[in-house]
Amino acid sequence: MRRTSIIAFVLLLTVTGAWANDKTITSPDGKLTVNVKDSAGLLTYTANYDGQQILKPSRLGFKSSFGDLTNGLSIKDSRDYKVDKSYDMTRTKKAHVDFHANAADINIENTSGNRMTVTFVVANNDVAYRYSIPRQKNDDPKAATIFSEASSFNFPDSVTTTFLCPQITPMSGWERSKPSYEEEYTADAPMDTTSQYGVGYTFPCLFHIKAQSADNGSDSDDYWALVSETGVDGNYVGSRLSDYNRETGYTIAFPQPGENNGNGTPYAAVELPFSTPWRTITIGNSLQPIVETTIPYDLVDPKYEASTDYKPGRYTWSWLLWQDPSVNYNDQRQFIDLANHFGYEYVLVDNYWDKQIGRDSIEMLARYAKYKHIRLMLWYNSNGAENDAPQSPRGIMNNSIARKREMKWLKKIGVAGIKVDFFGGDKQETMRLYEDILSDANDYGLAVIFHGCTLPRGWERMYPNYISSEAALASENIMFDEHHAKTEGFELSMHPFARNAVASFDWGGVIMNDHMSKDNQSRHRRYTSRLFELATTITNQTSINCVAVTPNVVDNLNFLEKDFLHRIPVEWSDTKFIDGYPTRYAVIARKDVNTGRWYVGGINGTNKPMSKTLTLPMLAGEKIALYYEDGARHTHLRRVRIPANGKLRVSLPAMGGMIIEE
Repeated sequence: MRRTSIIAFVLLLTVTGAWANDKTITSPDGKLTVNVKDSAGLLTYTANYDGQQILKPSRLGFKSSFGDLTNGLSIKDSRDYKVDKSYDMTRTKKAHVDFHANAADINIENTSGNRMTVTFVVANNDVAYRYSIPRQKNDDPKAATIFSEASSFNFPDSVTTTFLCPQITPMSGWERSKPSYEEEYTADAPMDTTSQYGVGYTFPCLFHIKAQSADNGSDSDDYWALVSETGVDGNYVGSRLSDYNRETGYTIAFPQPGENNGNGTPYAAVELPFSTPWRTITIGNSLQPIVETTIPYDLVDPKYEASTDYKPGRYTWSWLLWQDPSVNYNDQRQFIDLANHFGYEYVLVDNYWDKQIGRDSIEMLARYAKYKHIRLMLWYNSNGAENDAPQSPRGIMNNSIARKREMKWLKKIGVAGIKVDFFGGDKQETMRLYEDILSDANDYGLAVIFHGCTLPRGWERMYPNYISSEAALASENIMFDEHHAKTEGFELSMHPFARNAVASFDWGGVIMNDHMSKDNQSRHRRYTSRLFELATTITNQTSINCVAVTPNVVDNLNFLEKDFLHRIPVEWSDTKFIDGYPTRYAVIARKDVNTGRWYVGGINGTNKPMSKTLTLPMLAGEKIALYYEDGARHTHLRRVRIPANGKLRVSLPAMGGMIIEE
């Protein structure tokens, strides 16, 4: 895998001694300003973008086993520097990134003499901060426990609405398997709405701030902010946001004690000196910076070298529509043949393969797949003690000895990767499990996809064999429940602006069945058009894309639909936001690494048709493009000329889609 990284830190100024109790950091373009201040013993920061207040005074600090660094705080001195970083990746929204920011290390002390450093990095549309904790007096302690953080995000309450996904209480839901990060977003909700389960919200969290004109009080501009975190590994806990508090806003919340079946603490045990993960805020006066941000990757670096070339691709998957009974030798051969027909690289064999196919037959199936130029990926249960999910193989991935033995066998028979499901929460021990699985898998040349899992936080760059995660209400729910089939458009027009904006997204299937059943006639129907489904291969981003086409529906598709299924691109060199509004519609453009051609995908998540005039600068200049549009039943194709100004009028039918191909 090609990867370069060039980092330059340029020291600008060091200040010591007396301090004026505040510190300002401004983005390179001068539009985004962060001010850090100590007042009455509290450490706060504010953020302004282009003159608009985005964050009111928001708390900083943490409570630990060696002291309380939330009160009695004062700024002692600071150090300013620039961050200039270039790197290449192959599995995210951009192939090459040049990151430039201004930064400051701000040294803080409380009245007891406890010390910390708060680092702020401010890029043109991104703010990130973290705490660095030195050893304290007399070079002690050398280890500590972080009990909580005061870190908060305090948006203007009268003009801010939210797009948030609630966290759920632990050991709830099917087979006590929650939290599985599969709850439903609410759109345009006021901040003082209590979360559905009363335990806050999972990252990422999207906020819409309406600016008021100083002249007449009318709406003048929209501002957007996306809050998340990056760089979380086995050295810390995964966090979320609390419910809203009118005084402090939203606060970083640690895992719930009941997660992981109550095993492990909700706190973070750290070795000193130590730096926490980064809290990130992407800010702009449109949704463009939200969709295009690379901040989850800009602040982290690879933790190990790739042991092999983890190739992007597409996979077929029987389980979504044919369910557990399809995990048998003969049905899996059909899906291998189907993958070969479409030129795909992988087939995912789901749960119970160890019982319903057996290990000897899996080896035979792997040989058959190799003959067809396909590689298998196999499903695993992550645990044996964190919840009651019964699917097997179980009790392997959570045990280092069993895991390495299994991975050695997988490498021997030529398996390309694993999908690991049913994780137990965000505690530090679970973060260690993610990291241990990834590290061991790399030793055996295995790519990894996670399901029933937390949000990945910079993992595409940190772990070179990490592919993507579910971490959302994904396609299986369309199969299980007609309600989710009806709201598929709502969910999939949300994810480009939140979940998929910060990490690769294994949605779990471009669905070509008209009905959610093996026979394609019974049970409830799919409510989106076929072109909507095809367009999600562009609006969603993952480097190994699941295509839930089944052998018995191929003949129902027309030539255009089959042809696009053959050619689904998965490796992008660039991503551009074109148009959209969360939960209503999304139009995203991506540039294919291999052909250099731009693809524009658009989906309408509502029950009403809409027409939009798109601005497509990458296609401007009288270029001829292919325009796929919804027909009464099938996809149609026509050629369109993109004028010099790059503007094109398009139609998006209710729950429909469109694709433009350069």
